[in-house]
Amino acid sequence: MQGTRFAPDRGLTTRMAATMFFIGLLYVVFVGVLVALLRGAWPLILLLAGGMFVAQFWFSDRIAAYGMGAREVTPEQAPELHGAVDRLCALADMPKPRVAVADSDVPNAFATGRNRRNALVCATTGLLRRLEPEELEGVLAHELSHVAHRDVAVMTVASFLGVLAGIITRVGLWGGLRRVGDRDSNTAVLVVLIPLVSAVVYAISFLLTRMLSRYRELSADRAAALLTGRPSALASALTKITGQMARIPTRDLRQAEPFNAFYFAPAFSGEGLNRLLSSHPTLEQRLDQLGRISARLGLA
Repeated sequence: MQGTRFAPDRGLTTRMAATMFFIGLLYVVFVGVLVALLRGAWPLILLLAGGMFVAQFWFSDRIAAYGMGAREVTPEQAPELHGAVDRLCALADMPKPRVAVADSDVPNAFATGRNRRNALVCATTGLLRRLEPEELEGVLAHELSHVAHRDVAVMTVASFLGVLAGIITRVGLWGGLRRVGDRDSNTAVLVVLIPLVSAVVYAISFLLTRMLSRYRELSADRAAALLTGRPSALASALTKITGQMARIPTRDLRQAEPFNAFYFAPAFSGEGLNRLLSSHPTLEQRLDQLGRISARLGLA
């Protein structure tokens, strides 16, 4: 990526561009259909769409940090964590983000922020207790790659349409139900069509963003491995974190699951559909890629 020493990834750029194009097209069609269905409410639709987008994009870092219980720490409070971030930022030639710690036994890390100047990197106390210094640097390099590639901003924009679809459904239903007493012949059609259109839009945007998210995780693994020159350390961290997840109480994992799209590794408490629609690639895919990078670097 221009401005840092993280290895560029043309595949990532291509997939981001293609996915964002289809999501943007979907957004335009969705708003157009709503304007057609709710002719008198189009100013409300545009105001709601614009306001939600600005709020979600501008405050994404604060919303995510607050939701995960992250608190910023000084170098004196977390010297090892700050030291690792300092070394990686110097190696990558990028500005240092804010550093935070989340008091959670679930071993994980995440990055958030709409751009590099507003970025925040957070590690949980569970992660800091379990990983060796080289493993921790591998995880932090993965998160810093998300910052360098502006993944957080891209995923915030990509996920916006699904959130909007749900809210518009409520607005449309509320407006339609209020008009039932007016004996409007179109009311019954609107009450059915608006939720249906919103559900279809949400489903398509959900699948597109999950596809993009899985690829960005593989790309971040690749960039981190090439930057640090130690793919095995990242592979070790992945294996250790994934293994530790099975020992975390189910209640704690369920509390973490809503933030899986931000996390280094998904905090699953179950199998099946969760894995099929995951925001992350499988452990096998990630380890296979890291193994190939090790072989290419002559480390295997």
